[in-house]
Formats: sequence, C-alpha cells, structure tokens
Amino acid sequence: MLKLITEKREGGKTVEDAKIPAVFYGPKAESTPIWVNEIELLKVWKEAGESTVVTLSYEGVEHDTLIHEIDREPVKGKVRHVDFYVLEKGKKVEIAIPLEFIGVSEAVKTLGGNLVKVLYEIEIEAMPKDLPHEIEVDISSLVDFDSQIHAGDIKLPAGVTLKTDADEVVALVSEAKEEEENAPTEIDMSAIEVTDKKGKKDDEDGDSE
Repeated sequence: MLKLITEKREGGKTVEDAKIPAVFYGPKAESTPIWVNEIELLKVWKEAGESTVVTLSYEGVEHDTLIHEIDREPVKGKVRHVDFYVLEKGKKVEIAIPLEFIGVSEAVKTLGGNLVKVLYEIEIEAMPKDLPHEIEVDISSLVDFDSQIHAGDIKLPAGVTLKTDADEVVALVSEAKEEEENAPTEIDMSAIEVTDKKGKKDDEDGDSE
C-alpha cells in the first residue's frame, strides 16, 4: 500500500523547504489544504502514477485517494501543487488506465511493417483495490497488415470492467511505404527571357538627374 503522511496547511504560510502544497477533496470529503513531503511524494508518484490508490494520513484519519492533478513549473519542471481525489468507500471508480504494449508482432518483425498505437489508454471501472497500475496489450496477434487489436480483445485483470467501446481499435500494423525520390525538374532555359532593359532604364534615369 502506498502511503503519504500529510500536515495541515494553514492560511498565510509560505512554501516550506522540501514540502509541497496540496489539497484533497471528493464527493464525501471537504476540500482540505495540506503539505506533503516532496521526496516522499515524488517516490509515490513514480510508482503510483494517476491510477493507483494512495492513502493519505491526515490528523490521524486515512483517506484513499488518486493523484488527480500535478502542477509543474514550465521551465524546471519542479512540482508546485498536487490535487488528490478522495475515493468513496465501497464504490467503483471509472478511470483511464495507460496501456503497455508487450510481445512481438510478426507483421513488424517479418513483414517490416510499422506498429501503429491508436490508443494509449483505455477507460475501465473497478473497485479502488482492484485498480491496475497499467494494462498490458500483447501485440503478437498482429501477424499481418489486416490484423487489428480492439479494446474488447484486451485481457483485463479480475474485478475490472471495460468502459471504452469494445470495437475501438487499439493497435494495428501498417505497411511501410518506400519514399519516392522526386527527380529534379529540368529548367527550360529557352523559356527564360534575358533582357538588359532594366539596366538601360536605370542608366537613362541616372542621366536625367
């Protein structure tokens, strides 16, 4: 279980060293400003992402949450603020889970095709305890250029229900096309009129001054 110890964040207090301002809220939880330890947060975020339950400990009470949003500095990328969404106990969660493509496609390996990832995540529904960190997609079924993997083909963990349309294409292999080299266009020199009228006009204008 991933857990973060938090502290109450009171008004008028500036950002503390090694601590990041955050807030947790939910359907049954009042919006509460908190502090989280920066090092611990980054460690948990790396492991949890936005689809794994993180338990926040706040003033002796634990809240099961998901990392809903992380605000970063545009230049250095340092985390400036974090939103945690508190889950309702006993209720399923609908969330987008990232896909991890595994295996080897014969259409890519043997036929030289290009793997096209149409979807990078799918919507699922599950109890918080059953939420997977990611879902694997085996591309070994892509044996030719007519093969496709649809959302309904993905094997889901126990307790997880697919919410994305089952007919949605997840991945396929496209035939690699050789780039045609365009031959340089020959210039028809006979069509170009060479004249010295401009020079003469300039000379005449110069003499008239």
